[in-house]
Amino acid sequence: MEEHCSACGMRYEIEPGFFYGAMYVSYAFTVGIMLVGGIIIFNLFNDPDAMGYVIPITTVSLILVPFNYRVSRVIFIHLFSGAKYRPNK
Repeated sequence: MEEHCSACGMRYEIEPGFFYGAMYVSYAFTVGIMLVGGIIIFNLFNDPDAMGYVIPITTVSLILVPFNYRVSRVIFIHLFSGAKYRPNK
């Protein structure tokens, strides 16, 4: 992730360890992905055995790690740093 915004120069990591809180947002996303995946598998595949849940949910969760990493940091910085998205500036 970039250290500074290319448009306004804002420093993203306000203090050392600032993004540790983003791990909680990432955890919430991962739990949501697993819940939705489990519900989909249960309904579409008629309640398979345990490995029928573990393999696809783990695979999808690992594929979405880069997306999850970036989005959780963006959400955290918008919630706790006062950064606002202003496309016209």
